[in-house]
Amino acid sequence: METWYYIVDSIDGDYANLKRTDIESEDLKLVARALLPEGIEEGTRLKYEFMQYSII
Repeated sequence: METWYYIVDSIDGDYANLKRTDIESEDLKLVARALLPEGIEEGTRLKYEFMQYSII
């Protein structure tokens, strides 16, 4: 299983836009906030591993 790293680019209601930081990419991934750890805000760094997000 791969590990990916993101930063919370923006929050829009019940969704957050995540930007990959482990590769060069301008694409944003729209993720429901219910799938993300509590307490995230813009600039929060996340790790996605084993189908789960965690704050790093």
